[in-house]
Amino acid sequence: MKKITAEWLKAAQDDLRVMEKLLGDELLTHMVAFHAQQCLEKSLKAIIEEFEIGSVRIHHLVRLFEMAKDHLEIDLDPVLIEKLDKLYLDTRYPGELGLLPEGKPSLSDSEEFYRTADLVYKAIMARLA
Repeated sequence: MKKITAEWLKAAQDDLRVMEKLLGDELLTHMVAFHAQQCLEKSLKAIIEEFEIGSVRIHHLVRLFEMAKDHLEIDLDPVLIEKLDKLYLDTRYPGELGLLPEGKPSLSDSEEFYRTADLVYKAIMARLA
């Protein structure tokens, strides 16, 4: 495994650990959503770097999944990926971090985001092992 790949995966793992500590807290669902998006982005960038299949200088999950799909053996709900892709990451005010277009994610949304990020991270780790 390339050094840069390992660095991306370590960063993704850190996002997973943050989510695990925040899960179940209704006041912090937006932070789980933010870290889920970040975990997915970093995990996909690890695959892209390892197999040299494109530029990692993008942040859109839909595009990153498209680039990495030939190296992944998982099926994900495209609606969920699009939902995470729409997180408001270009924050201008403190309260906007991790918000979806319709507002703060629900507790069940945040749990689903965590499960998806965890699934993708583990699948990529297994693929690169």
